[in-house]
Amino acid sequence: MSIYVGNLSYQVTEDDIRGVFAEYGTVKRVQVPTDRETGRPRGFAFVEMGTDAEEDAAINGLDGAEWMGRDLKVNKAKPREDRGSSGGNRGGYGGGGGRGRY
Repeated sequence: MSIYVGNLSYQVTEDDIRGVFAEYGTVKRVQVPTDRETGRPRGFAFVEMGTDAEEDAAINGLDGAEWMGRDLKVNKAKPREDRGSSGGNRGGYGGGGGRGRY
């Protein structure tokens, strides 16, 4: 399982996040998704800790905490398939088609 960390500063680095979460235990992995066009961080990250207890401690300690001028949003990450399935059918409705063209 991993932890979702939201409302991050766009200047944050993986090392910054690793340092904060290391106070709660072993940090196995930090992933900071970047914008494809700009290469800048997207304002959130995923962190994997060594144990569930360490994850719980980090979530309890950091959710709502102010860091780099922002109030962090920290909780258990949802599996990818759960996040994607809710909006998966939107594509068929997006066109609007011929109504506005003529």
